[in-house]
Amino acid sequence: MTSAAETPVSSGSKLQLNQDSQHTLNNDPLKQSQGVYVTVHGHFYQPPRENPYLDAIERQPSAAPFHDWNERIHWECYRPNAFARVLNDRNELVGIVNNYEYMSFNIGPTLMSWLERYDMEVYERILEADAKSSERLHGHGNAIAQVYNHIIMPLANERDKHTQIRWGKEDFKSRFGRDPEGIWLAETAVDYATLQALVDEDIRFIVLAPSQAQRCRPLGTQDDPQPQWHEVGGSQIDPTRPYRCYLKPSLSIASSPLSSTNATNSDKTEGLPYIDIFFYDGPISRDMGFSDVVYNSHHFAGRVGAAVRGDHRPAQLISVATDGETFGHHKKGTEKTLAYAFIDEFPRHGWTVTNFAHYLSLNPPNWEVELKSITAWSCAHGVDRWQDDCGCGGEGGVWHQQWRRPLRNALNWLRDQLIEVYEEYGSKLFRDPWLARDEYIQILRDRSPANVTRFLSHHQTHKLTATEQIDALRLLEMQRHALFMFTSCGWFFEEISRPEGTQILRYASRALELAGDVAGVQLEKGFLKHLGLAPSNVEQFKHGAEIYRQLVLTAQIGFKQVAAHYAITSLFNNHNNAPALQDGDQHLKTYQKRVYCYTAHELDYQMQRMGALSMAVGQLKLVSEITWESENLVFAVLHLGGWDFHCCIQPFTGRRDYTHLKEKLFASLQKASAAHAILVMTQLLGDEAFSLQNLFAEERHRIMRLLSQETLTRLDQLYTQAYRENYGVIMAFHRDELEVPQELQVAAEIALSYRCMMTLRSLDQDIAEPQLSWNHISELEAIATEAKNLRCQLNIPEGKQILEQLIVRFLGQLLHDANGSFGTDIQRLEKLIDVGYQLNLGISLEKSQELYFSCLHNQIVPLCLSNFNNPAEANQCSQLLKLGQKLAVDVSIILKKLA
Repeated sequence: MTSAAETPVSSGSKLQLNQDSQHTLNNDPLKQSQGVYVTVHGHFYQPPRENPYLDAIERQPSAAPFHDWNERIHWECYRPNAFARVLNDRNELVGIVNNYEYMSFNIGPTLMSWLERYDMEVYERILEADAKSSERLHGHGNAIAQVYNHIIMPLANERDKHTQIRWGKEDFKSRFGRDPEGIWLAETAVDYATLQALVDEDIRFIVLAPSQAQRCRPLGTQDDPQPQWHEVGGSQIDPTRPYRCYLKPSLSIASSPLSSTNATNSDKTEGLPYIDIFFYDGPISRDMGFSDVVYNSHHFAGRVGAAVRGDHRPAQLISVATDGETFGHHKKGTEKTLAYAFIDEFPRHGWTVTNFAHYLSLNPPNWEVELKSITAWSCAHGVDRWQDDCGCGGEGGVWHQQWRRPLRNALNWLRDQLIEVYEEYGSKLFRDPWLARDEYIQILRDRSPANVTRFLSHHQTHKLTATEQIDALRLLEMQRHALFMFTSCGWFFEEISRPEGTQILRYASRALELAGDVAGVQLEKGFLKHLGLAPSNVEQFKHGAEIYRQLVLTAQIGFKQVAAHYAITSLFNNHNNAPALQDGDQHLKTYQKRVYCYTAHELDYQMQRMGALSMAVGQLKLVSEITWESENLVFAVLHLGGWDFHCCIQPFTGRRDYTHLKEKLFASLQKASAAHAILVMTQLLGDEAFSLQNLFAEERHRIMRLLSQETLTRLDQLYTQAYRENYGVIMAFHRDELEVPQELQVAAEIALSYRCMMTLRSLDQDIAEPQLSWNHISELEAIATEAKNLRCQLNIPEGKQILEQLIVRFLGQLLHDANGSFGTDIQRLEKLIDVGYQLNLGISLEKSQELYFSCLHNQIVPLCLSNFNNPAEANQCSQLLKLGQKLAVDVSIILKKLA
């Protein structure tokens, strides 16, 4: 297998490459419709993974060492494509390409929301890429929209189809600042009812797989008003041109488009609504996903070139499409292949890198297409992969998918029940409940109280009371979860109890809860009856109803769980750092803290310690940021030491009762008996108790680390002592090339890792003190030497992160805040980079490279050229360029110019 780096840029051609490539890409790309155009489309999407009660993604151990799969794929794919590297034959950086600027792409709205929260730099690079491509391609940006949460559109009812499109369009417009011209359909699943909905919502084009076309023909002309149809149902359609698909009355969603081919009306297209369709090149797209072609840009360009038709047609489009995650996640390093293809390989062949909308503006369709009645790219049986036991998704396995149809039926039943609730109760609150749902996307993009208030004021039938506002928001959230429970991933694989199936059931559970809160309806029993018909392949679960009981009900969260989370974590938080507020109703000084999607107003808090026991008692008002519902609660939490916590929650019943309860609880603590304190807590607050296990995973893990820290520190010190006392013995084993006893080798690795971490933390604190930082770097060098001599592998992921961040900080100060000690600062930074490699922590210099490269041409090169004859400035410039070499950035051309 070849690597992406095996198509290098010669170090001597870097500037010429940039000039030629930029000239090719920035030059007006053929306003006349002729030539070969290339579009690479990436479908970037992750299913919504948020806990429906917390509106946040919890830790996913299978994604380790990352927090969750979104984060893992981000660092493997989304970020590398925003900063794709072009390397020379010495593996030095010669260019950074924003791949999103040259590829056609859609990014699922739920994924974009996550990116906006997680990495604003990458999020803005994506928006900037669309703006630059729009400028380059005459107003046609690379981004296209996506149906909101990736539901299979042919299986959705008509109203849900429209909402998915409207939410997808509005989310797109709010981010990219323009209306989308095209949209990506989940799994490219389509039928004629979906096409009608797209046309109704002003979507100009879609992208489909070649297997989804049934027949095509040239558009009629005056000389040939009814050209002959060509059957292409076996993926034979020519993908190098766009097609126009007319929505003819004869093309019923219930039958094949060919059922009325003999009717004369079927050939009349004048005045009919239509949508334009691109079919991606199937063989190349398959090769991108399932062969090695994208590991080498020269091979990739050759594969694209093989699809160019040599029949002298004026213009043709070679378009390929695949999961965007292919580039970097599924196939590591291939974002480099893509970058080099865009800036060198494709332009060298004379091909214009474009997108679908731009090509359509130059070459409107002159062919017509009719589609098969209902299809998707990833299922040979229409859309049965998402509703039946068709075998797709279970290839090579022994598990059945007999659960798919009952699951679809159960969710359809629940959706219809929720429609009744929504219409009955929503009509009392909203002038047009379904218009309110369609425009609820405005709140999903901005949940600020002012925006929610504006939204409710616009849609309300009358001035809503506080209780009615809560019900209105509950109903809208109910509908959001009713849409989310149809996310396609729940059916895609072989078993209902997988995380994807469980996730959509959690959305259904939340929708059920909200319906009950508003209307008092009890729909869960009927839902479970339907789920009981969905057989699981896993003996432990038996069927969908049992999966719901074991994996969904146990994950439900209410105000009490949130209060218990707050209470237990309060023992480890510094309340003096929380913002103080004045509570208007009670005239009390309160502290406010955000707990996921809840705002916690602490109205009272007191903590006492007695020996090993700690007790906290407080009054808390919790407010949901999503539905605005709130509860006023009292909590008491007892820490018995170590991992043992006992927490009780009850509703606040008044100031007098609360004061009396607090006095009794703290009186019980004075007896220094954990058993007595727990007994009193139970008598006053009830039998229901919460422990460390009931905390939300993130905070539970943080507290576990805090509770372990003292023990770990003590162990680190013991290992360090054992290492020091036996250093000579360990060295003797190594000198004689004998295997070191495991106990001693482990002691050495733990002791050196501990010493390294302590030094890195000190360096992080003393970065502004030159002499101290030099001392810390020298200590790190000594540790690296010792570790090498003793063949110790330091395992400190936190240390790796600290070191990478320190290098970026040192570099930033050097480039932007030089303070007279330039030479010393450069030496210190170079020393730190060297020691990073010596410690063998696997550090990455990517962010430092990006920072240096961003300054190279607009800051460092002008400095060098303008101060060539000034010895002091020239020396400084020389040092900066040598630093570039240290960071593996190609500066050879500049060095030659200065030589």
